[in-house]
Amino acid sequence: MSAQNLVIIDTGCANLASVRMAFERLGVTPLVSRNAADIEQADKLILPGVGTAVAAMRNLNERGLVPLIRAAKQPLLGFCLGMQMLAEASEETMAGEDDNSGALIEGLGIVPGKIRLMEVGNLRLPHMGWNQIVHDETHPLLAGIPSGSYFYFVHSYALEVTGATLATCDYGSPFTAIVGRDNFFGAQFHPERSGSAGARLLQNFLDL
Repeated sequence: MSAQNLVIIDTGCANLASVRMAFERLGVTPLVSRNAADIEQADKLILPGVGTAVAAMRNLNERGLVPLIRAAKQPLLGFCLGMQMLAEASEETMAGEDDNSGALIEGLGIVPGKIRLMEVGNLRLPHMGWNQIVHDETHPLLAGIPSGSYFYFVHSYALEVTGATLATCDYGSPFTAIVGRDNFFGAQFHPERSGSAGARLLQNFLDL
């Protein structure tokens, strides 16, 4: 699979080195780019994200990436905030922007559902560390990843469980751990920090 043209979309809000190195360990050297031609010609796309939904969506809009992502025909995988941006909307607001309280931030609208503050009871937020995913799917993205496998999470907001949910995780209440709709996929956890299970997920994505 080393001949694949894999593009990591440069969202301007992510530390891309660890993502790039995770694919290099699998024999693929990705290109980090926000250039329209690179994105359109890629075999596969990665949408990373770190930070807040407000800043991330602002960056996508300022870089002209929203229509490019929505029009993508090749398999695309979003990580963490990158997955959350695929949803219809998010109730997350940027620290200090209290005027936005109660207002939903528009997402890419590619997968169904909204991003909500996690309901965790007496547990701590953010949800940080290793947790298990649960699935009964035969989707090729989950090949060789048994239900109950552990992945590494860092987040306080999560996608509600919908008909596009491929795997769930529970932290106080269930949320979407992996989502899929047509050629678009998302993982709430960090595959690049999730050991052999994360590497298998990335390889499965390359094999789609």
